Amino acid sequence: MPYDPHPNHEGFLNSVGSPIQHRFNPHTDNGGTTLAIAGKDFCLVAGDTRQSEGYSINTRYAPKVHELSNGSVLATSGMYADSVNLVLNIETRLEWYKHKHNKTMSATASAQMLMTVLYQKRFFPYYVFNILGGVDEKGEGCVFSYDPVGCYRRETYQAHGSSAALIQPFLDNQCGAKHQNIKEELLTLDQAMKITKDAFASATERDIYTGDYLEIFVIKKSGVTKHKFDLKKD
Repeated sequence: MPYDPHPNHEGFLNSVGSPIQHRFNPHTDNGGTTLAIAGKDFCLVAGDTRQSEGYSINTRYAPKVHELSNGSVLATSGMYADSVNLVLNIETRLEWYKHKHNKTMSATASAQMLMTVLYQKRFFPYYVFNILGGVDEKGEGCVFSYDPVGCYRRETYQAHGSSAALIQPFLDNQCGAKHQNIKEELLTLDQAMKITKDAFASATERDIYTGDYLEIFVIKKSGVTKHKFDLKKD
């Protein structure tokens, strides 16, 4: 029998004469939901903690919201392993910047830096949908929404993840005053907290990939505070 240097590759036949095809797909979606809301002098970033794959729950506490060393907060949804790798990459670059310039990188500069990191990996991207929240140089809340290859824009509010299709219309109505005869105004912190809790409580009733715990980070010029609440666990 002649030697085959490429056994069982696409285009070759197996022993029974049928074609064989090989695929390489390392990405998976671990579910969960994140959102962010910008206010006049604050930014709220929230996410649930359930990590799942298919109908299995890997763990009930795998945080999707990460406080960065420059006072910004990054919320990630999608593949958990990629999100951990991305956060480590971002933290390294923030540390390099601080040592080189002897100052902390601003939230808007962090947004540009994150875009660069994602775009550099565009041919084998991080399978992560990011929301970066912080307070800009004027002391105003800012939210930056990304796709996996780095396209981003500044928003007032945004949701990503498995429940985004449920939560985003709710935010459009409550935060953006869509389909209401009122003018859109920035929310107070109490209003943003209430909307966030209501959004996740509703999402857990309809989405099996969102649940267990809700973590809310509130970013102000004075610092970042973290709040944790229980969500539905079945």
